[in-house]
Amino acid sequence: MAETLGSLCDKLTIVRLKQWHSTAPDRLDSLARQLAALEAEIDDFVSSAMARKIPVSQLKFDANKVYRKADHEPGEFAGSLGSIVSKLAEVNCALWHQQEKIYDFARIPALKKNGTIKRLAVLNLERNRCIETIDELFRDKIVAMHSKPVRRAASKTRKGKT
Repeated sequence: MAETLGSLCDKLTIVRLKQWHSTAPDRLDSLARQLAALEAEIDDFVSSAMARKIPVSQLKFDANKVYRKADHEPGEFAGSLGSIVSKLAEVNCALWHQQEKIYDFARIPALKKNGTIKRLAVLNLERNRCIETIDELFRDKIVAMHSKPVRRAASKTRKGKT
């Protein structure tokens, strides 16, 4: 699947989480290079979208997740583009810590195992919803920007006068 702003933001928050949880200098160097590359890729993606180099149809792809909505529907997220990126970072942090519990699944009491798995599933759905919302908001901003008439600077000279 092609990258979108939401998927790039998702990758960025994960690299930041890895930096937070890492201490090995070689790993931190690698993560710093990944972070710089992602930041540049996000800047290029936004500039390209604004310059109409990316078709509007490629600014958002449906996740097409298959799950029973009655059991796991994460709902809609509302707010500004920045607030949804912040929510994505928050959800990815919670997802990181929930996944840590899964790595040590044998130590989770039997009565809490189902709840742990369900929480992981819901957080993953929330993560996907954040990514989709970022893509929708960005796409809508680009469409609105392109639909506004372009103002041209008034000429300082009139016909016949210089």
